[in-house]
Amino acid sequence: MSRQWWGTRALGIGVLACGIAIGGVGPAWADAHAATVAAPSSVVVTGVSSVSEGRVEGERQALSPELAAAVEEARRQVTSMAKTHPAAEVRTSAWNALRSSRGDEALLEWFAPGAGFDYAKQRARETRARNKAFCERVAATHTAGFSPEVRAAATRALKGSAAEQAAFVTTGYAQAQQLDRTARESGERQRLEVTAKERGFVRDRADQDVGEQVRGAARWALRPGAADTDVAEFFGYGWATGAALDLEAYRTQAADTEAVRHYTLTRLVREATDAEAAVLDAADAAKARAEAERAWEALSEHSDAARRAWLAEQAAATAQAENWRAVAALSRESAQELWKSISATAETNQKAWAGEQSRAQEVAAFWQAMHDRAQDGESRTRG
Repeated sequence: MSRQWWGTRALGIGVLACGIAIGGVGPAWADAHAATVAAPSSVVVTGVSSVSEGRVEGERQALSPELAAAVEEARRQVTSMAKTHPAAEVRTSAWNALRSSRGDEALLEWFAPGAGFDYAKQRARETRARNKAFCERVAATHTAGFSPEVRAAATRALKGSAAEQAAFVTTGYAQAQQLDRTARESGERQRLEVTAKERGFVRDRADQDVGEQVRGAARWALRPGAADTDVAEFFGYGWATGAALDLEAYRTQAADTEAVRHYTLTRLVREATDAEAAVLDAADAAKARAEAERAWEALSEHSDAARRAWLAEQAAATAQAENWRAVAALSRESAQELWKSISATAETNQKAWAGEQSRAQEVAAFWQAMHDRAQDGESRTRG
């Protein structure tokens, strides 16, 4: 597969890992030819001690039930980002927020505009971080069996300096890729037979795959003038790379939108609870009650919109999990050597998307519960 595919196809995929928009020349997931940005030193996990259980319990007792639920969900979301967010800078920042001595306050502030989450995303966009992410992705998606030269070069770059990683992105990847291609074509390693069946399967991926990046990789393998080697490289690493980008894009988009939702949630919960508390001492009780009802209604609408969005995310993750389950089954059943390259990737992706499906279901349930709490608040203030 030509390296041009990653940069030249215009599929409008939008935001990739670390919030980087596709564009320019070269791999879309590196965008390495952008102007060099001097990146500050990497984020370091600090040795801040954890909040004691007694202090956390004291904080929870002072919160309204709705805000306490929001804090608990924020902790789950930050923990999830610390484990699975595509950008290492965001993962590190999330762990720091979880370990902060300021407890719940630090978690809620982390989602605020310009605070921890936003700042970590900005760092991830810097050239140095993007180069390293590219090297990591290549090492993860190019197997030693199919692309030994590329995998070895990516691994060396990861162990080297920032300059070595930049060199791999700009020239090293293409050079190692050509070495692997030449070796396959010269018969130094077992040739991979591409039959009409495999070509037809790639065509199905191009037309019907649920992943936009996978569809793009398949279309490139079948572009006018493409040869059997392009189809073989789709099985060898193009499919896996497209799949990794689809998963990263899903996780990045979900993290971005949920951060905004949680920041808004905290504000709406405080407004609603404060407005309801103000009714007791209000000179104009009817007016205060109406304001409290409107505040709870705003929270209800926000929660319901979030619930519906997460149900859509759950459906998308379910479709991906089912897709990769079917691919894993096909790879196990096929006697073709070509299919062995995708077998491990298919099983890994199936598990990853099943995890996203479960997470989406849990988050949707949280927003449903918050919506129910808000409706209870509306009923109380309506009188």
